[in-house]
Parts: sequence; structure tokens; C-alpha cells
Amino acid sequence: MRLFLLLCTLISTAAFAQSFPSKPVRLVVPLVPGGNQDIVARAIAEEMSKGLGQQVIVENRPGQSAIVGTQFVKGAAADGYTLLSVAVTFSRVPAVVKAAGYDPRSDFTGVSLVCRIPQVLVVNAGNPAKSVQELIAQAKSEPGRISYGSSGNGSTGHVAAELFMRMTGTKLLHITYKGNAQTLIDVMGGQITMMFDQVSTSAGQIKAGKLRGLGVTTLTRSAVLPDVPTLDEQGLKGFEDVTWNGIVAPAGTPRDVLARLHGEIARATGQPEFRKKYLERGIEIVASDSPEAFSTYIRSEADAFVKLVKDAGIAVE
Repeated sequence: MRLFLLLCTLISTAAFAQSFPSKPVRLVVPLVPGGNQDIVARAIAEEMSKGLGQQVIVENRPGQSAIVGTQFVKGAAADGYTLLSVAVTFSRVPAVVKAAGYDPRSDFTGVSLVCRIPQVLVVNAGNPAKSVQELIAQAKSEPGRISYGSSGNGSTGHVAAELFMRMTGTKLLHITYKGNAQTLIDVMGGQITMMFDQVSTSAGQIKAGKLRGLGVTTLTRSAVLPDVPTLDEQGLKGFEDVTWNGIVAPAGTPRDVLARLHGEIARATGQPEFRKKYLERGIEIVASDSPEAFSTYIRSEADAFVKLVKDAGIAVE
């Protein structure tokens, strides 16, 4: 009887996977519309719809550092019809926000990476520092007085700055904002000294002379800012902190369904014109090798951040 029930379950699962999708798929973006994550998610959803034969509908559910939308998808049926667009902060928030209410390693399963976006260390155009080493000298001469902005604990800008301080032996003053847009305005206005921002949003201001880009956070230079050296080139050997976007599903989603979804994402991200369009904005469109590879990547990112929180003494909210 047990064997019969197991066989029935396997047949039922296989039949479900073969018919997937039989209705529209919902992709939840846990942020307000208009940012990089939302823009890329919509572009990927449009391409996925073509291959799946069903619409992939983007639904924005913002709130509480993306926690509202994330918890919504966590509680959805594990059938592939409700997906979540995530960024690197998805793997970090639970380590610094007690009320996050989810574990990125056990409550979700990876579908695919979607893109990688380098960050760039920027200062006000009037700042005397013309290189990372000159900025480090500034910071060491005034411990705790050189300020940097970020959108809060666990944000990409915060983590990059913590890594910077650990590698340089400096102490910076952390000023938090509700979003990167106001942070960028205050760097340009001179209210704060520096920030780590996505290349895609800072490049225009750098080229216009409103900001000075001192270094990018990838191990190779950005195609958008080829004249800005990497931090690694400037003595911070091995410095790499890249923000990324991807798509996950509730834990327990059938492997065949994940494979179907991943296959469509891989097809979309593999199109040369599609990749070129976003690379010109500083966004590297790329899929993970498999759903399992993305799950492993999320787990490694979460574990690394938990260690950083402990080592750096980052406050837990």
C-alpha cells in the first residue's frame, strides 16, 4: 500500500509539472515600483511569459524593508504560481531585524539569479580625495568624523562600508536614510562625505561631475565606468561586494516546476540584445546554473552576513 501511495504521489507530481503553468504566474516585488529591482523583474517577467505561454504578472507589495511582500510569498502555496523577486538584502535582513519573520535558507528555494550590479564608492565632487588611499588617509586623520550614508542596517551600502572599515582599519560615521535617493542627494550636497551606491544610479552623476567615483566594488572594472579603478586595484586586495537580484519560490515547490521556471529565465537572460540593453546601465544580466546553485548562493550570502554581524558588532533591531 505504501508503495502504491508513493507511486500515486510521483505520478501526480509529474502530471502537475508537465501541465505547469495552466494559469498566470504572480511575481511579487516587495518594493515600490520604479527601482532597479522592479524594472529588471518586469523585463524578466515579460520574457518569461513568452516561453511559458501564460502571463507572469508583477505585483508590488512594499513595506518594512521588503518584509511585507516576502512574508506574503512565504505563506503562499508551493506550486510555482507565486514567486518572489529578491535582492541581496533578502539574505541579510533576518540577521539584523528580529521581526523579519523568515529564513532565506529554509523558507524559500531558489529559482534563479537574474542580475549582478556593481557598487561604486562615491564622494562629493569638491572632496579633496582623488583616490581611495587619499580617502583612507582622511578617515584615519579624523576617526569617526568622516560620514557615509546608507538606507539602513543590512543594506548594500551599509555592508560595503563595514567591509571597507574592516579592511582599512578606519572608523566612519553611519548616517541612515529611508532610501538611496536622498542619500545620493546629500552626498552631492556635501551633507555627508561618501556612500556606496549602485553603478547604475551613480554613473550619470559621476559623468556629469556632480560626484567623484573613487572605486568600484567588483574585481574587474565596470563597463559603464571604465576609468574608475576597482578597490582591489587600489590596495584593498580581494574587496568584492556586489548587489544582485533573483527569483525565489516558497520552500517545497516541485523540482520540475523550478526547472521549468529556471529554463525560461536562462533563455531570457541569454539573449544578447537583452543583456546589452542592461549592461549599458551597469546591470549584468545573468542566470544561475540551476535552481540548486541559486539556493546554495543565497545560503552562502546569508551565512557570510551572519558572521559579519557578529564580527563587526552590527546592532540587531
